[in-house]
Amino acid sequence: MAAVMNVCVAGAGTIGSLLAAHLGRVADVSVLVRREEHARALNRDGLRVSGRADFTARVTAATDPADLPDPELAVVACKGSDLEAVADRFEGKFGGATVMTIQNGLGAEEVVAQRGRWPLLSSVTFMSGTRHSDTHVEYILDTATWIGPYRATTPDDARAVAQLFVTAGLKAEAFDDLRPAQWSKLIFNATVNGVAALTGLPHDRHFAEEPLGPLVQALIDEGKAAAAAAGVQLAEDPWEMNVLATQRGFRHSPSMLEDVRGRRPTEVELINGSLVRSAHANGVPVPLQETVYALVRGKERSYS
Repeated sequence: MAAVMNVCVAGAGTIGSLLAAHLGRVADVSVLVRREEHARALNRDGLRVSGRADFTARVTAATDPADLPDPELAVVACKGSDLEAVADRFEGKFGGATVMTIQNGLGAEEVVAQRGRWPLLSSVTFMSGTRHSDTHVEYILDTATWIGPYRATTPDDARAVAQLFVTAGLKAEAFDDLRPAQWSKLIFNATVNGVAALTGLPHDRHFAEEPLGPLVQALIDEGKAAAAAAGVQLAEDPWEMNVLATQRGFRHSPSMLEDVRGRRPTEVELINGSLVRSAHANGVPVPLQETVYALVRGKERSYS
């Protein structure tokens, strides 16, 4: 793809804010948000990053895509629970853009593909932070974003966007086929997010020790079996990813735990649900993953 000068980031939660602010240092960035007051604050104050970086970026924000410049790259960075609504707002817009999804789980690309004929890239990210306000995000974990082609795009397109991210001060890596990396992240997320949401524990040493460690490993083993049945050879071992993360000494609160604490809808359908549905389609039993999926959905029902 050609050099990217204009980027639109749809969604300004933690990940969207980190992306928009960093990319704002090397490109003209617009941000699609849900609330008018959010758009006004961003247009007035910019987007501040603290933590692993310290700067403020200027962005253009609006609640209507029609009020934003046409981008060369549009990044759908909303949470999975908001994906359908954001994709609906994209329909008929940004005809000249390449669109990149950056959701956890599986299936985000298909949701966006149903709304338009844009060339599509797929990605997953391991970076994390804390969103302190509409205009301030703290950059905590500076791990990579993995990017690959999906529809009408090539590995060179993925490498071009990865290089843009790196130039902006983020970590990124391009893959010819994203599925091995995507499934590694899926299994890790379905297990760690689900267990955190149900126990109330942040992701720390408990996930690799008794009594939770054996359960976490068994959940991951079911995920590995589902990936193998789908014909995917994992890029990373999710159990090793889990152990490494717990050894960093940082007590990270996974997104599902934060959602449960805030009594908000979780991303359980796109993460745990997609893993369970893929396992069922390929005849692989995943009773532990099914149980976590059902319990998190039940937790959501308890809000009312």
